[in-house]
Amino acid sequence: MRTLISTAFISLDGVVEGPGGEPGYRNSGWTFKDVEFVPEAFEIKGREQQESTAVLLGRASYEAFSPVWPDMADFADYKVMPKYVVSTTLTEDDLVSNWGETTILRSLDEVAALKETEGGPIIVHGSASLNQALSDAGLIDRYHLLVFPLLLGAGKRLFSATDKDTQKLKLVEHEVYANGLQKNVFDVVR
Repeated sequence: MRTLISTAFISLDGVVEGPGGEPGYRNSGWTFKDVEFVPEAFEIKGREQQESTAVLLGRASYEAFSPVWPDMADFADYKVMPKYVVSTTLTEDDLVSNWGETTILRSLDEVAALKETEGGPIIVHGSASLNQALSDAGLIDRYHLLVFPLLLGAGKRLFSATDKDTQKLKLVEHEVYANGLQKNVFDVVR
């Protein structure tokens, strides 16, 4: 079974919306505007590209990333990886042609089936709504969280407010950086 990894920039109060400057969010760009940049804190982002074998995105994140990431050197390793987009509305005509193989998945059942295929880890970037659905369905195996020492208040959250049984996590890697940023890697305990 393939490992499904959720990776996120997240505020201390759980917000994941607009970390890179996406329009429409009051605190957009909080990852680079409000916290001093410390390069070593982002080592995990390069490692994710080296260790992942596929990318999974929700429709909104695909539409935000696909016009930009294919031409960015920082994300070059993702260009050659298969991409999967979970959407009930996206069509083949909506997919960009310069970002490699992309498959549209229509349901969480199709994500579960993808996890059963041969291959290495699948990384989920952005995709707040998809992350919530995947977590609630028990499909996420690991979290890579870069926790920023900020309280953003309103905004999309990584985790849903669904009333559910406790889900245990095991901290398998962590580090704190001089700027207050924390790296927390958790495996989901089954």
